[in-house]
Amino acid sequence: MDEKENQQSGVRINRYLSAAGVCSRREADREIAAGSVRIDGRVAETGDRVPAGATVSFHGKPVVPEEEEILLAFHKPRGIVCTAEKREKNNIIDYIDYPKRIYPVGRLDKDSEGLILLTNQGDLVNRIMRAGNYHEKEYTVTTDREIDAAFLDGMRGGVYLRDLDVTTRKCRVKRTGKRTFSIVLTQGYNRQIRRMCEAFGYRVVRLTRVRIMNIYLGDLPPGTYRGLTEKEKRDMYRLIGQSYSAPLSNAIR
Repeated sequence: MDEKENQQSGVRINRYLSAAGVCSRREADREIAAGSVRIDGRVAETGDRVPAGATVSFHGKPVVPEEEEILLAFHKPRGIVCTAEKREKNNIIDYIDYPKRIYPVGRLDKDSEGLILLTNQGDLVNRIMRAGNYHEKEYTVTTDREIDAAFLDGMRGGVYLRDLDVTTRKCRVKRTGKRTFSIVLTQGYNRQIRRMCEAFGYRVVRLTRVRIMNIYLGDLPPGTYRGLTEKEKRDMYRLIGQSYSAPLSNAIR
């Protein structure tokens, strides 16, 4: 947090919660609106600032600003849900059982597998996942039948998704086998690749995310995680250096 801002006018409550590793700014806004956050005993409102020395609580528990930066690469297995919601029995947070509070950077749908990042840095979530920043995410895909040139050209050129009433951005697609291809996206509508394939009459039978920007899944076994290397962190921060960090307007998967 910026010490000068905190001393003069305080830090916005959603930023304070994000910097403390409680949740992303977007999630913080929802919790504030629901009355789950208090500042010096008073129910916080959207846009409130936290003065220096103030006490903040979240669901009745005191919020202590997080000093340690946590950045993990996790190989999400199929069946695990990318949510911190405890009511979801297969939620990713309980599955990992990390000793400190973390949350996922974006999502992979329940039927998909592969790389997902987890962190306690809320601002980082927005910078990586905001579609307007054009950060790359790469996937390998297996379909239910043999793919052809028309399918690949159609996927590359942008696909109209009727259910969402949007047309996807042009992207890189490469055939890797009779029924497999790789695809690099810079956006992430809900179940986007599955919807794109369905638009051409194909069904995805396996979908694996293998890269987020400069971070690769590699040979990380399913269900395990590792900390990012210092080089990965440096390169990632270089890539997001000019990125916007405004809260997300779309769910990114």
